[in-house]
Order: sequence, then C-alpha cells, then structure tokens
Amino acid sequence: MEQTDRTDCRTAGPKREAPEEKASWESGVRRVVPYTPGEQPRRAGIIKLNTNECPYPPSPRVKRLAAEFETDVLRLYPDPEASLLVKSIARRFQVKEEQVFVGVGSDDVLAMAFLTFFNTGRPILFPDVTYSFYDVWANLFGIPFRRPALDGNFRLKKEDYLTENGGIVIANPNAPTGICEPLSVIEEIVSGNPGSLVIIDEAYVDFGGESALPLVEKYENLLVVQTFSKSRAMAGMRIGFAIGSPKAVRCLRDVKFSFNSYTMDAPSIAWGAASMEDEAYFQETVEKIKATREYLKGQLAALGFSFPDSRTNFLFASHESIPAQELFGALKEAGIYVRYFPGERTGNFLRITVGTEEQTEALLSFLRGYLKQ
Repeated sequence: MEQTDRTDCRTAGPKREAPEEKASWESGVRRVVPYTPGEQPRRAGIIKLNTNECPYPPSPRVKRLAAEFETDVLRLYPDPEASLLVKSIARRFQVKEEQVFVGVGSDDVLAMAFLTFFNTGRPILFPDVTYSFYDVWANLFGIPFRRPALDGNFRLKKEDYLTENGGIVIANPNAPTGICEPLSVIEEIVSGNPGSLVIIDEAYVDFGGESALPLVEKYENLLVVQTFSKSRAMAGMRIGFAIGSPKAVRCLRDVKFSFNSYTMDAPSIAWGAASMEDEAYFQETVEKIKATREYLKGQLAALGFSFPDSRTNFLFASHESIPAQELFGALKEAGIYVRYFPGERTGNFLRITVGTEEQTEALLSFLRGYLKQ
C-alpha cells in the first residue's frame, strides 16, 4: 500500500471549524465623551478663578454645626427623604414640601431629570453655547438632541424653542456667557410647550437673574433647578434641588428611589438646612460678589476687554487685541487660573470668576502689566 504524507493526510481529512472567537468584555462598554470639569490645581498659593466657586466661606451656622456634629450619626443611614433640608427649602421659597426634590449637587438633579422626563424619542433642545454637561447626559442616556444657535450677541432666539421637541433645557443666567433672559421670554417658551417638560437651570440666578420660580404654580411642565455650590458657598458638600409641580417631583422621586435611596449624606442634609435658614448671611455674601463684579467690569473695560452683561458671579471676557488662549496661558503661568473654552464661538473668550477684592486686584495688576508689554 502506498504511504501517504502525514501533512497530506491532515489536509485530506474532514475540515475542522476554527474555535469561535469570544467577544471581549469591552464590547459591552457604553462609550461616551465625558464632561471636562474646570481644573482643580494642586499648586500652593494660586488664585483660583476658573470654576465659579464662592470666594467666601459658608454661613457661620454651618461652621458651628460642623464643630458640633455627632460622628455616631455616620454609623446610620441618612434620611432618604432628606426631610430637614426639604422643609428648609420649601419654607425659603414658600412652596409645598412635595414640590421640592433634592440631590447631590444640581448636576445630580439635572441628570435625574434627563433620565426621568426625556423619553419620547423626539430631540430635546438646548443652546449651542451653554453648560457643556447637557449633551453629555443626552449621549449617556441615548436622548436625541438639537442645539439651536444663540444669536450674534449670545442671546436666546425664542422661536427656536416653539417647535416640536421632546423637552427643553435652558440655563438662565446662561453659562458661560453670563446672560440672563427676561422672565417673559422664559414664560413664552414654557407656555408654548405644554407637551414637553421645560427645565430652567438657575445655578447663577442669585447674582442678579430673574428666577422662573413664580411660574411654577402656573405651569405643571416647568422644573426650576438651583444649587448650593455658588451663592451659598457649599460646592464641596454637593447639594442641589429642583422645584416644580407635585406631579413632576413625584416622577423624579420614583426614578431616584429606583436608582439609589440614600444619595444625600447626613452632614449635607443638616448643614444645607442651616445654610438655607441664614438669609442675612446669604444676602450679604451675594451683595459683596455683585459689587466686586461691577468693579471688575469697569476695570476690564478700561483695559480693552469686552463682555456680555453678566448677571452671574463670572465674566465672559474677550480682549480687543490679545488672543484669549495667550492670556489664559500667561495667567496660568503666573498662578492665576481662569477658564478657557476652545471652540469656534467661544475660543476668544475667558470665563473669569469673581473673587474677593484682593484676588480681583491681583488679577487686574497682572493684566495691566502684561498688556503694557
């Protein structure tokens, strides 16, 4: 019998199937481009004017409570209803407790609202120049969206929001521009969209904006979101809240309690309530920031800067001859941190937080020297 080469024998035999290639665990990962927060530098001795934090401490009542805080409380779960905080917010804004929803910063409240209300499959609407977390949440939750362009002066065009949509989000005052739209414009948008939930993000409203809260009793489709991070100097505690109709708040609570019942810790609840109760200190802090802002406006204008009329605790400033990116780099090298937003419409602007009088003078002193070179 003729011998057959082993290789030929293997080739001539039954063909074996290649082992099935297993999918990588990474194939199941949700791919999103995350939000980029303002830089939190670790350099000592810097002037930090890049993330719109309050330059003054929280209410003295918060400090006293912190000193007296019973650490044994940390052994127990916090109140899932955050009742103490909810009561203080309801009292301050003269609404019912069932109209108040609290979360871990306004970012948490806004994200929960996106998840709760924007499920029609129709695109939600928010401006092309605004808080850059909105499109991140939309992408994360698979919500289609459109970004109507602000006009040449960074103002809202209300007709862009009187069209079919799956929801609307408007920051008022807007970030990073600092512009506040009149309440009449906001009401026209809310009333013109009875089939959509309209969110008004009022993170900066305490510095001179016109709040939409008076409209809440009139429109069931309105949700107003505010924060303790700016005017109440508690960014480190992460406290935010929404006020809306009892029905809208029930919807938010249902989603929250399907997600995580204990989102707010016990110190945040207690210290947030103490801050909300100290109206005199709150007003004093806000007035100091507003006065410094107006001073900063005048000084920057004299140095060749222009900016929209800010109703926030920051300015969105552009120099007549020096590119924003150059100024950003020079300021950072000098230990003064501001925010720079690359982009076609924002790339020649710096967002400058209003600091203390001392911080403001240091900023101005550097700019005077730099611009004389």
